[in-house]
Amino acid sequence: MTADPRTAPVLVPLPLPTDLDAPDAWLLHGMVDAVNDVLLDTWGTRDEARVAGEQLAALRDQEYVTRLRFVALDAPPEAGPPDPARVLGRAVLDLPRQDNTHTGSAGVEVRPAHRGRGIGAALHDLVIATARAHGRSTLTASSDHAAEPDAGPGTLAPSTGTGRVRADDRGVAFLAHRGWTLEQVVRRSVLDLPVDAPVLAGHAAAAARAAGPDYRVVRWEARCPDELVDQFAHLQTRMSTDAPKGGLDLREDVWDAARVRAAEQTYVDRGMPYRVAAALHQPTGDLVAYTSLVSRPDSDEFVFQDDTLVLREHRGHRLGMLVKTANLARLAEVQPGARRIGTWNAEENAHMLAINVALGFRPAGGSGEWQLRLG
Repeated sequence: MTADPRTAPVLVPLPLPTDLDAPDAWLLHGMVDAVNDVLLDTWGTRDEARVAGEQLAALRDQEYVTRLRFVALDAPPEAGPPDPARVLGRAVLDLPRQDNTHTGSAGVEVRPAHRGRGIGAALHDLVIATARAHGRSTLTASSDHAAEPDAGPGTLAPSTGTGRVRADDRGVAFLAHRGWTLEQVVRRSVLDLPVDAPVLAGHAAAAARAAGPDYRVVRWEARCPDELVDQFAHLQTRMSTDAPKGGLDLREDVWDAARVRAAEQTYVDRGMPYRVAAALHQPTGDLVAYTSLVSRPDSDEFVFQDDTLVLREHRGHRLGMLVKTANLARLAEVQPGARRIGTWNAEENAHMLAINVALGFRPAGGSGEWQLRLG
């Protein structure tokens, strides 16, 4: 069925199918295809493409975050064949259930071939109405861009004053027109693999010398050791308070051992290997820094650099470089087919960006982080 550009989109909540072959699973497949069309249009690669099985597992994880998805169709679901191509776009609304219950994370994506028909506007209005119905007072959203512009006319800077976006970018114009405020710019960086082994070893040795004997690296895959899980939960909590947030109204997000175990199980369910390197402060026995890598479920080539954190009170010992080099060395051992790592860092996070640049990460675009007060 070919979409009629004169027809208003039909917006429906995404049902969670029992499996990928269920009668209603075509909507999930269509949503994933639509997202991947947008990612390819934005970045020019499929490195960060979604996989239907992984997305289904992620959406089943609703314990700490209510994950709502809506899809835009050309007609009611029952009015045409179960064809994934009928999904023209989607909306995302993630609502924290434990902390930060005043806010939520929103997103709207429309297949490039169907833009300009009011689909994005309709999805946006639905997200705002749904967030209000759930009692939220603020929302956050992102606008992705393949390259950061130079300073000058036609650019916008966030409240931090660091980083820029083009004012005429489609996503920027869409959000600015609807009253969103740019609060932060985040840099996307990509590291080509493999890193030269002597270079990586040199960075690791220099970091170890700076850290001294008080710190040692511990590593694990999939499951944090039982004796460290409470401390790892503390690090996850501190990630919500110590990482730069720009002007975003995001508050402490408390983790405990049960939440760590739930997150680990979700990675297993999604088929995504999760690897951590952490720094242990030997005089106290405390974990004080960590970094994590997440691999795709369908390919060895691309790896996501997830969180990296050094507690404020332990900064100045090159622990960020210490844990990152340890995790990169481990990745080379267990996933030699990896060819690229992608990561995102706030433009004001100069120390972490400097570590990435030293390791060989190159700028590869980024995103604007926006906030809307529902009021």
